[in-house]
Amino acid sequence: MLELYFKYGRVIARFRSGALGNEIDGIAADLSRAGYKRDSAKLYLARIARFSAFADGCGCSTSTPIPLQIVDRYLRARPTKAARWAALGALRFAERCVPERFVVEPSQDDPDRPLLAAYLQHLRVIRGLRPKTCEGLLLTARRILAWQREHLPGAPLSALFAKHVLVMTRDLLSGCRSDSAKSSTTSYMRSFLRYLQWASLNAQDLAQFVPRTPCWRLAHLPSRVAWEDVQGAIDAIETTTPSGMRDRAMLLLLATTGLRNRELRELELDDIRWRTGELVLRHTKGRRDRVVPLLKEAGAALAEYVLHARPVTTDRKVFLSCVPPVRSFCHSSNISRIVRFRLERAGIRIQRGGAHLLRHSLATRLVEKRRPIKEVADLLGHRSIDTTSLYIKVAVPQLADVALPFPGGAS
Repeated sequence: MLELYFKYGRVIARFRSGALGNEIDGIAADLSRAGYKRDSAKLYLARIARFSAFADGCGCSTSTPIPLQIVDRYLRARPTKAARWAALGALRFAERCVPERFVVEPSQDDPDRPLLAAYLQHLRVIRGLRPKTCEGLLLTARRILAWQREHLPGAPLSALFAKHVLVMTRDLLSGCRSDSAKSSTTSYMRSFLRYLQWASLNAQDLAQFVPRTPCWRLAHLPSRVAWEDVQGAIDAIETTTPSGMRDRAMLLLLATTGLRNRELRELELDDIRWRTGELVLRHTKGRRDRVVPLLKEAGAALAEYVLHARPVTTDRKVFLSCVPPVRSFCHSSNISRIVRFRLERAGIRIQRGGAHLLRHSLATRLVEKRRPIKEVADLLGHRSIDTTSLYIKVAVPQLADVALPFPGGAS
């Protein structure tokens, strides 16, 4: 199958000589079936072949599984961050094609692996947290264990006392630059310390000794884009290409319904109620379904995309990539990158953020239009109206109406 992409015998022989030499033809066939463009497939195969030669040099044969430690070592050896990401994408595809060739071996260098695995199971099964939330909790747990190993070498977790927790908190917070990071760190610390008591690894309730870090949620204005700029960016999108039709429909939905990034990515064709002009959002951040109105302009753009620009596929997700391989968007960065590209192309400079900017902009616009705060909260899917109160700060005309006269000033 390599002959489909390469014509020189030496190149093909070199590709087939590494640790993945027996599987690389099958990987090439999978790339072809997935619809990758010829140049993209050649890049993937070249990167996989380069890793295959590296694994062969590390003592991996064509018949034995390749430990993931070899993959980590190879990625760390890449000279730049871009090279590491490129290699990681190719290796992930190879792992999907031949998962039996990649195994996780117990690492002798990581004594915390069993405890962290049990903690992750607790977070997912007992507490029902999402994987993204678990990442921060696990990172803090690893830092706690590293601190304990450094300052109490050889001592069990049951040897942790209140005085240790206070010093640990000071050390972990010293690396935090913002109030929100400090607040998250202390919250994650309490979670892990409660788990230690729950798992009978420490008899004390050490979580009560972690001081609370003030984080003034309403101290700053929400990041947003002026509504005129949002409209200008949407109007500037060309609708002569499939990607332009898709991006216009995406931005209109984000700007008029307040969808979150994940809600947009997981929207399916069956969730669109064309006759009633509604969208059904399932399994949202608040763990409940909600219905949002589909405005006429957004509905027309969405229908235009679905009928004339959406690739023909069995995937039920609404928004898909327009270039092979055709698939739904798996990461939030995909949507945010599209939003930033369209805003910057319209001359709007933003420092950070993406899809959430349009959500903030919509909420700000509704508050400025004097819509009831409960109505804004329901549209955004906020379970507590206190969350929506952040946007009241931008309603300067309304705040001026309720301002008391300055004592002693003119009447």
